[in-house]
Amino acid sequence: MRTSMSIFAGLLFLAATTASGQNYQQAMGSALGEFAQAKTVEDFRNAGNKFVMIANAEPAEWLPLYHHAHCYIMMSFFERTNPEKRDGYLDEAAISIDKMVELAPDQSEVFVMQGLLYSARLMIDPMTRGQQYSAMSAQSIGRALGIEPVNPRARYMQIANEMGTAQFFGNDISASCEKAQKLFDEWADYTVKSSFHPQWGREQVAEVLRQCSSRN
Repeated sequence: MRTSMSIFAGLLFLAATTASGQNYQQAMGSALGEFAQAKTVEDFRNAGNKFVMIANAEPAEWLPLYHHAHCYIMMSFFERTNPEKRDGYLDEAAISIDKMVELAPDQSEVFVMQGLLYSARLMIDPMTRGQQYSAMSAQSIGRALGIEPVNPRARYMQIANEMGTAQFFGNDISASCEKAQKLFDEWADYTVKSSFHPQWGREQVAEVLRQCSSRN
């Protein structure tokens, strides 16, 4: 009897964990689909709220936190007129990023998103924030590349930071353009770890190359 009850309890646990895994997969797929279609601050907020719910339900998973932070950073980029709102959105993103750093300090993408957060802070007021946040972004991207040197998003962020610094000081950007072209050509060589892992960045590299072309 005790053996039968143990088997029954094991089957219940297996069913529950399988259902939980299926729910996670479905919820992430739905939220990522919404994120991909987002075009406004409100769209990104709705997607971000879904990722928060998934993160709360799956506290061992870092990817929902990553995508929540990405949503709120995008909201900051889309908000053009109110610096306080932009900082508020980034405050929300920072909460998820801090949790990710604790949960998954061995993941390169965590520090890419941290670097993107600092760059977004800088963009709100480049004249007064440039020195502080450019250094913080570079440090995060350096950490990301230290974990995974071939990470294309980390490479893109490093190029973007170098290019921004060069343009700010009126220096030549040819070296950054060459790196961007190399990254664009090699982008498809990188193997994405899962359908839920980050895949953004190639379009941003293409935009860098357009900027490079327009200077000629």
